[in-house]
Amino acid sequence: MRRRHVLALLAVLPVIPRSRAQTGGTVPVVGFLGLASEQAGRPILDAFRRGLKEHSHVEGRTILLEARQADGDLTLAARYIEEMERRPVDVFVAPGPAATRAIHRATRDIPIVALGLPPSATGHDLFTSLARLGGRVTGFSYFGEALSAKRIEVLRELLPNSSVLGILHNIADPVFHEWEVQTEDAARAQGFQPVRLGLRTNSAAKVAEHLRSLRAQGGETVIVITDFLTVSLKDEIIRTSAELGIGVIAEWPAFVESGALMFYGADIPELFRQAAGYVDRIVRGERAGDLPIQLATKFRLIVNLRTARTLNLSVPPTLLASTDEVIE
Repeated sequence: MRRRHVLALLAVLPVIPRSRAQTGGTVPVVGFLGLASEQAGRPILDAFRRGLKEHSHVEGRTILLEARQADGDLTLAARYIEEMERRPVDVFVAPGPAATRAIHRATRDIPIVALGLPPSATGHDLFTSLARLGGRVTGFSYFGEALSAKRIEVLRELLPNSSVLGILHNIADPVFHEWEVQTEDAARAQGFQPVRLGLRTNSAAKVAEHLRSLRAQGGETVIVITDFLTVSLKDEIIRTSAELGIGVIAEWPAFVESGALMFYGADIPELFRQAAGYVDRIVRGERAGDLPIQLATKFRLIVNLRTARTLNLSVPPTLLASTDEVIE
């Protein structure tokens, strides 16, 4: 084949991005972008680092980790993404759907390993199906919305006579709309009157206003739908709820460790440990689009007995028998 024919053929072939690990260049770089606070993100980042070690990576030698936390500031998050893209990173890790979308929109060809992905493709453009992605996003879904019914069933055991339930959630990001609707439907099915408490920014004053309003309506409990805003406001939510005598039902284990009444959900640090395995496969040459999104299979129930006593609640022995952890 003549040289000009070879060049013409090369011109029309697709360009397949390759990591520096594949091309024999420098150590691969992982960009970890969280939208919550550094404190809130530490447990999952630690779990991810443990996962990297389990795959024989030594940070600083076989892999580099660039970790950023935007503390609820989406403008700052955009700047972090731009900085890491220029570095450049070989793969992003996104701890949540909002971070995933931000990275996906701001970059063109960097693969993304994401946590908290929606269990279906409805209403977003991140992937087409769980099994056949074909793009550059993969990761784990922990069924935040599908767990709502179980979470509220447990709550009903704790508060058999309660009638009003607050739902504190992010209304600025459409990803969380389905989670809120599912929670609201599950609350009605269990005989609760749901009260929406929407957040647009990480405003402690707005949290306090919402919780006081809930208490004035006779609400004794609030479900906190996990996202970067509510995680960033964890301490304010717990403190104000305690002052008002409101029990907090959490989707994030750090809440119950800080004083929430109950947590039921996926073992999120475990999923971040597993995410390191996908990162390892990508930096070794596999395509993110060939790795199916995995669904959480391990769930935990944690009850804070100290908080229950403060709220004058009696935890049924049948519920205690089914808990994975009790905080005294």
